[in-house]
Amino acid sequence: MSSSPSTDDSGALLGPADIRELAAALGVRPTKQRGQNFVIDANTVRRIVRTAEVRPDDVVVEVGPGLGSLTLALLEAADRVTAVEIDDVLAAALPSTIAARLPDRADRFALVHSDAMQVTELPGPPPTALVANLPYNVAVPVLLHMLARFPSIERTLVMVQAEVADRLAARPGNKVYGVPSVKANWYAEVKRAGSIGRNVFWPAPNVDSGLVSLVRRDKPIETTATREEVFAVVDAAFAQRRKTLRAALSGWAGSAAAAEAALVAAGVSPQARGESLTVYEFVAIAENKQD
Repeated sequence: MSSSPSTDDSGALLGPADIRELAAALGVRPTKQRGQNFVIDANTVRRIVRTAEVRPDDVVVEVGPGLGSLTLALLEAADRVTAVEIDDVLAAALPSTIAARLPDRADRFALVHSDAMQVTELPGPPPTALVANLPYNVAVPVLLHMLARFPSIERTLVMVQAEVADRLAARPGNKVYGVPSVKANWYAEVKRAGSIGRNVFWPAPNVDSGLVSLVRRDKPIETTATREEVFAVVDAAFAQRRKTLRAALSGWAGSAAAAEAALVAAGVSPQARGESLTVYEFVAIAENKQD
């Protein structure tokens, strides 16, 4: 492994040559099945850490660290980093990469070898931030799982496919506004936080990437309905996007008439469609369902 990555002056971060050497030594070929695209540009990981506003007292959780490009940059900036990695080979190699390149910070790094969707607890202090280059094929479910499971996460910055970034950050009335938009908004204020080109990845994906910032609400949305009840309305409303809410929610409510009653009680037009509603209106509908 070369000691001075070509795109980096600090020496600790990984450059393109380092990434390829590491991958070759491990016999790793990025797989489409796991949505793996490794970041090979040190300036990009620095930009992600900067955009995420990682602070010296932050406890950061990272999902899908891969060969460790972002992990190293996070470890330079945060108090500690816990990485969740499902891949056996990558999980086995990461601690030694950290030890070799950031020996002074190695005791502040923890690895959880697991599927992020199955993670229910993390070692050490509760995480305050989630920063990750999420595998494209599971980005939304992983993001929502982590936000639900770890309420201590105040700030999140994820890199996802540009189209997914647009969907997560969409506002009511936008044609890509849908289930991910509403569910992310349940937890946090969501916005696009930049774009990432294809050439900073190996292999280069055939789509652009985007950064999404999520800042958790100071207070959870106040409601007599549970999150599961609210999300059930959201799922039903978008399962048949072209239908009016009166029709789309008929299965959820038990009948079209019951759906209409809940909608009217919530102050929502039965002729409206899901893409026009705020998260608060979905909450009101859930609260007004008649048993």
